[in-house]
Amino acid sequence: MDFHRHGLLTKLGFAALTGNSALAIYRSRDDPRAVAFVAGAYGGIALLFHFLRRFERGEGDGGRTRAAVWVLTTLLTAMFASRVAPLMPPTVGLFVYLMAAGTAGTGFWALFLHRH
Repeated sequence: MDFHRHGLLTKLGFAALTGNSALAIYRSRDDPRAVAFVAGAYGGIALLFHFLRRFERGEGDGGRTRAAVWVLTTLLTAMFASRVAPLMPPTVGLFVYLMAAGTAGTGFWALFLHRH
């Protein structure tokens, strides 16, 4: 069976993400900030899947699709760094933020500046 052609693994992965997000929202129902974080991350990942698929297939305006992919990956990186860095010692937290900025910068370079 060709899993890639039918998108079975993608659908299973997305179903697992949906279930995990729903469970996280249920467990955090008394903490509106945590619920907003999980919902925002889920929405960002769902949109990223959509735009990555368009990007891989070459559909639509390539520049706008690349921009959407970069914005979403940068947003998700910043969201997760903002949750992890405060839990770390200050020096390690700074390193987390620097790595997030480096990831966003490298992604921008790869998607917009480095052309074959």
